[in-house]
Amino acid sequence: MNARLPASTLNAAQLLSEVSQAWDDDLVAQLSDYIAIPAKSPMFDPDWAQHGFIDTVVRNAAQWVEAQKVTGLSLEVIRLPGRTPVLFFEVAACTGSANQTVSSQTVLMYGHLDKQPEFTGWRSDLGPWTPKYEDGKLYGRGGADDGYAIYAAITAIQALKSQGAAHPRIVGLVETCEESGSYDLLPYIDALRERLGDVALVVCLDSGAGNYEQLWLTSSLRGMASGTLKVEVLTEGVHSGDASGLVPSSFRILRHLLDRLEDSATGRLLPASFHCEVPAERLRQAQATAAILGDELYKRFPWAHADCGGASQTMLPTTTDPVQALLSRTWAPTLSVTGAEGLPDLKNAGNVLRPFTAFKLSLRLPPLVDAGPALQQLKALLQDNAPYNAVVRFEGGAGATGWNAPSTAPWFEQALNAASQDYFGAPCGYIGQGGTIPLMSMLSSGFPKAQMMVCGVLGPKSNAHGPNEFLHVPYAKKLTAAVAQVIAQVP
Repeated sequence: MNARLPASTLNAAQLLSEVSQAWDDDLVAQLSDYIAIPAKSPMFDPDWAQHGFIDTVVRNAAQWVEAQKVTGLSLEVIRLPGRTPVLFFEVAACTGSANQTVSSQTVLMYGHLDKQPEFTGWRSDLGPWTPKYEDGKLYGRGGADDGYAIYAAITAIQALKSQGAAHPRIVGLVETCEESGSYDLLPYIDALRERLGDVALVVCLDSGAGNYEQLWLTSSLRGMASGTLKVEVLTEGVHSGDASGLVPSSFRILRHLLDRLEDSATGRLLPASFHCEVPAERLRQAQATAAILGDELYKRFPWAHADCGGASQTMLPTTTDPVQALLSRTWAPTLSVTGAEGLPDLKNAGNVLRPFTAFKLSLRLPPLVDAGPALQQLKALLQDNAPYNAVVRFEGGAGATGWNAPSTAPWFEQALNAASQDYFGAPCGYIGQGGTIPLMSMLSSGFPKAQMMVCGVLGPKSNAHGPNEFLHVPYAKKLTAAVAQVIAQVP
């Protein structure tokens, strides 16, 4: 095993100071400009190529990277025909000012620049494309998920260069299709496989944090099966007084179909194949994390509340047990309806029996459930044997398999804890995430021996994909410094 840079060689206070200054002087402004550009992912903007927003954020990021003049860095914008572009950068291994032996392996850094759509409910003084920096939080769509990644990655590398620190070869891959399921990514990985090299560490900056007081490592990610379920009963709407009772409601039929999938009283998914056993290590980590976060695991959400006879009554979570709360949002399959068609606005809703109802479904799958078979089962479950011979279609199906982290190598665990202590004053925490990063399953298959530093700035109330999304800048500064230090420790 090659020698690695001792932790004492890095001046942690200097590193954090330089990183923080970069964030204050430059990165907040760069990300404010990024937020202002509606670079929606192709699923939400089919005409992305004509609109040019994705190309703009890629070009802006590439120009910024080149302007940093990082020693030994080369950068390309790669475009495969008919696909969204990617940024690929490479930084040669460096023995540092002490002429140390460094790893012959590679560090791969990952992020994305495409965004979720606007959504509704933004605070009156905020908006998805109107950045606002307030009390250390940078509000706007995409700053935290995940536009900051390329800027933080280069800033971390530059901080190592500033101290003359040794580091292994580093490559970066920044895509623009992640929010659509990364369907463009695998062709790029295939095209770049030889250039990626022998990957020892993956740094994925597209995940969450349990709090803002320590470094958090993502231990698992759920997968996803999604699509649109449409039920048609008529070729046009008719008077509800004339037809109801004889023509079945498309909404009722859709409810009946969903009853095949989900117990509406509990939210439990009914097919056994959509479930898996929680590994013992993940259960132990959930117990430890629950002890740290406690009831903040569910209190952090913006629960609805109402006046009830003069008293305030608040919406309740499915559980108040912290361990079960963690497992429910990371290892349990869960159905969400994320969109609908065929339902007029309330002000335009007359007495009409509607011809169809369509729901967009998002089924989160446990990390160890294969999304391909699950998607096929979901389609058959919803489409086959339709009530009343209604026209039922499940279309636009897309799936992404989840991910369970490999066993943590001793050097990696030590590096994570040292970085967390140096920059946060607390040990590293481990937490599963309920979201999906399709790349991680691909990389685990392609680089089974690599350690995975999956982390990010999406802490409590940061609300990625929803209204009032923000990037917690003080946390981002410390995370950037921690990433730099861990890279320097690769053996």
